[in-house]
Amino acid sequence: MIKPKHDIAKVKADIADNFQKQVNVTVNLGRNKVLRFCGMLSGVYPALFTVEPADKNFLGKTSYSYAEVLCGNVSIRPAKSPKA
Repeated sequence: MIKPKHDIAKVKADIADNFQKQVNVTVNLGRNKVLRFCGMLSGVYPALFTVEPADKNFLGKTSYSYAEVLCGNVSIRPAKSPKA
């Protein structure tokens, strides 16, 4: 049995720390398909979180469960702020 490195409470806390901030999202769709986009973490709820994509023409799912992050299907990273 593989022991997890994180638990769901740690994942929730990490995502809540980035609330209302720009994030880079990577989603593994399976069969060598990976979706990457930048957006704002717009909602943090008990069972899921939502990301509002920066691209208004974005067609895709923008709400994810914490379990998807824990399993590695979704990755959330803070966006690097541009240097002035």
